[in-house]
Amino acid sequence: MSNELLEAPTIWALVRRRAERSGDRVMLLDTAGRRMTFGELAVEAERVAAGLLALGIKPGTTVTWQLPTRIDSVVVSIALARLGVVQNPVLHLYREREVGAVLRASRPAFFIVPGVWRDRDFAGMAKTLVAELDPAPVVLEFGDELPVGDPAQLPPPPASGTEMRWVYYTSGTTSEPKGAQHSDQTLMAGGRGLAAALDMSPDDLGSIAFPYSHIAGPDYLLMMLSAGFGAVLVEAFVPADAVAAYRELGVTMCGGSTAFYQMFLAEQRRYSQETGSPDTKVIPSLRIISGGGAAKPVELFYDVQREMGVRLVHGYGMTEIPMIAMGSPHDTDEQLATTEGKPVLGAEVRIVKEDGSVAGPDEEGEVRVRGPVVTLGYTDPAVNAEAFDSDGWFRTGDLGVLRDDGHLRLTGRLKDVIIRKGENISARELEEVLFAHPKVGDVAVVGLPDADRGEMVCAVVEPAEGADALTFGEMVAWCADAGLMRQKIPERLEVVERLPRNETLNKVLKYMLREQFSSDSRSAPDPARGDRG
Repeated sequence: MSNELLEAPTIWALVRRRAERSGDRVMLLDTAGRRMTFGELAVEAERVAAGLLALGIKPGTTVTWQLPTRIDSVVVSIALARLGVVQNPVLHLYREREVGAVLRASRPAFFIVPGVWRDRDFAGMAKTLVAELDPAPVVLEFGDELPVGDPAQLPPPPASGTEMRWVYYTSGTTSEPKGAQHSDQTLMAGGRGLAAALDMSPDDLGSIAFPYSHIAGPDYLLMMLSAGFGAVLVEAFVPADAVAAYRELGVTMCGGSTAFYQMFLAEQRRYSQETGSPDTKVIPSLRIISGGGAAKPVELFYDVQREMGVRLVHGYGMTEIPMIAMGSPHDTDEQLATTEGKPVLGAEVRIVKEDGSVAGPDEEGEVRVRGPVVTLGYTDPAVNAEAFDSDGWFRTGDLGVLRDDGHLRLTGRLKDVIIRKGENISARELEEVLFAHPKVGDVAVVGLPDADRGEMVCAVVEPAEGADALTFGEMVAWCADAGLMRQKIPERLEVVERLPRNETLNKVLKYMLREQFSSDSRSAPDPARGDRG
């Protein structure tokens, strides 16, 4: 690594140090022309922190926020960090069912939403959901303006970054969300590890086109603060529009997940066809595409390198550990194409075989991690005993091998979770929703390999006795009425006479369903569902 990485005891201290070091350098840009420097972020965050304090948000308060990817959302999160509150970010994609579960678990004092955004009434949903809680959180609507106040009224900033100040809920393999607790230090360790692996410099310009409220949001932001480069924030991702903005602004790194790689590659192909020149790059300034969150097909690396002229650098992380492994632009083509890179700075990885022994090079087992990047634990202490082994290593539930060259290659998962476009989808949650349908006798939800999504969600239904077969449209309507966000609703429905089960516990054998239907991974589109995003 050739660039110095800035460190600090807390996120707010890191913001201040970067402002002192790079105050005039542009940090945040959007596609509407707004710009904010590192110095301006520090000043504006303190003004907003004072405004939040006047509204009753004090150090130690729990604040849930559901905000889109835009500059004001970054300002709010940094302002809350300045105050030293406990932040609980929620994906803006979540609907009533998911948001309600998070609110019941987090019990915040305040819930910040964007009012009406993209024709969706977030404030109305929030007020309906908080009315079911006692005490009910205060709903704050932040539209075009943020509350501001006099920074002189602020209490001292947090002195330590080791306390729990962030909770990210993940459904994992269960229907009820699990709250992964983080400190400023665990999140900063992830950002620092990412910056070190990617070897970013102040001359780079990145992009955040994924939800800022995802764990990848602070991961990326803290990489920017650590390495001192800026990024373009895309509030609503439309591939052609995003690429045009990146081309105009000179973005050097873009990405997100496998689905994003595919969309950027499609834009390159369209652009090459329009110009009649395959050597004309759709984003001439681009030098690297990076991301993680879902499996990356080997051939995709070579397609991107050949057609876009850049290297595809893929990584591996999760809500509990923002960064575990990451490729490097200095890796070989083979390493980038076939692995998730080396464990990042701050992540120690070992592979544990089924018999509990530590695996040697190229031996498969469960990926376990320890180090400053790992979650402090879950909000439910009962879950921690299962999440950590007796030596303090976090059990990821993923299968993989550590190669002789130190690179990690994932081979499968122990957890029954579907990863669609980088988002974890609980199979059990969907099964519980679909099982309640009068036409469903039993149901199993599985993930099937899909080049665009990483995995597509497939529901396999055994009809209720005497009932007609469930149709695709009925399934979609039922899931939507249950309050599931569109990204969770199965893209495919298979109706079978009987689900395969074992003879002892009558447990559905999902591996047989994956084998049966993976050979024909077709989707079942329904125009009424709109954009699947």
